[in-house]
Amino acid sequence: MHRFVFMLVAAVSLAAVSANAEAADEKPLLAGAATSNITPWLGGGLVGNFGTPPPAKYVHDELHARCFVLDDGATRIALVVVDNIYISREVLDEAKRQVTEATGLPADRMLISGTHTHSSVSARWPNPLQPGKEFTEYQQFVAHRIADGVRCAIYNLQPARIAWGTADLPGQVFCRRWLLKPGAELFNPFGEPDQVKMNPGNRPDLLKPAGPVDPQIAFLAIETADGRPLGLLANYSLHYVGGTGPNHISADYFGAFADRIQQLLGADRLDPPFVGAMSNGTSGNINNNDYSKPRQKRERYEQIRLVADQCAQAVVEQYRKLTWHDRAPLAMRQRELELAVRKPTPAQLEHARGVLADPDRRDQFPHERSYAARAIQQLEAPEAIRVLLQSVRIGQLGIFAIPFEVFSEIGLELKARSPFQPSFTIELANGGYGYLPTPEQHKLGGYETWLGTNKVEEQASVKIVDALLEMAAELK
Repeated sequence: MHRFVFMLVAAVSLAAVSANAEAADEKPLLAGAATSNITPWLGGGLVGNFGTPPPAKYVHDELHARCFVLDDGATRIALVVVDNIYISREVLDEAKRQVTEATGLPADRMLISGTHTHSSVSARWPNPLQPGKEFTEYQQFVAHRIADGVRCAIYNLQPARIAWGTADLPGQVFCRRWLLKPGAELFNPFGEPDQVKMNPGNRPDLLKPAGPVDPQIAFLAIETADGRPLGLLANYSLHYVGGTGPNHISADYFGAFADRIQQLLGADRLDPPFVGAMSNGTSGNINNNDYSKPRQKRERYEQIRLVADQCAQAVVEQYRKLTWHDRAPLAMRQRELELAVRKPTPAQLEHARGVLADPDRRDQFPHERSYAARAIQQLEAPEAIRVLLQSVRIGQLGIFAIPFEVFSEIGLELKARSPFQPSFTIELANGGYGYLPTPEQHKLGGYETWLGTNKVEEQASVKIVDALLEMAAELK
């Protein structure tokens, strides 16, 4: 009897899958895109560096949520890229709740990420491991405006065709973690030895970069059924560029790319408007500085424009070679993964308490007082957190979503092992919980591995990769 019931359920499930596939085959692919302005008001703190966040005094360029919705007749998904350094999961969950309430689109069919521009006001909690009791005014605003953007993209749905491609741009991504020559002394904030230095500058004792880079720009292109550009979502593993003005709000090169790709595709002032977006790939250990040679001085925003233009030019060159599809299967899987929260060792805890007990003590190690406070924060945090992971299929394109600043090695592994080609990873998706080094990079130390910068267990990246690939296999 049990076997009969199992077979009956299996048959019904297969029939449902078959019916969905037939429905998708019969209906045209729909796509919609929209933007929503999330620029904060002046006076808020611009986060991204040590010390007290300086107040925003000027808006150089507006910040946006850039939204894309796809529908194959059986499945509808939303992909959103937000011009913000970090957005807590709870804020994004609230945005998803509002979209579901207004449109019926399930929360597990939405992928929302932050770009990690360092010229924005924070939309995350002071301690990402412990949500606050109430949203700040800006968190409420961001959640509402993200929801508005997705709703507008749904409103803009129309018959469309899509394509995917890649372009290589190796000259703008560099590993920012360097091994130094023997004899160099490096210490973390707790007085423990490190083997690598983040952002070491152009110093004579540089040995070699401590990790690889991913020079590939992967992208998803969307056109209307008659061939008019509708949207383009790109992905590049570059932390951010910087070189903005003091106290400036800016979307950094992510926003400049959106403007430039629109220009190069001749997509200005269309109705509905074309939407370009650059999502952040696996750039936790990557930036735009080549420390093997002196850095060329640039005017404000000059490097941002240069990088954005090179990215856009590389994409457009491949855009002309794309194979377009008026139908493509869509699917998304979502899973919560429990990770242990990293706790201070007895020696680190003793050190931290000693530092905090003496208000007149000057730092003897890098950012000693700041990380003493972070060690206590880690101690008081829950023993474990549950993070949201997603794997997405768009035709033969694969997308992975991870809520950390992810090391490039992890993204390269996912690309190599993904059942979909091409594939790319969007970091800081569906939340943000600090840096995600590999276990091998943990052994080398350095800023990204310090307790408080890295907040979860050292095996986290292994578990995350396994979970994402398992979900991708289900989509295949």
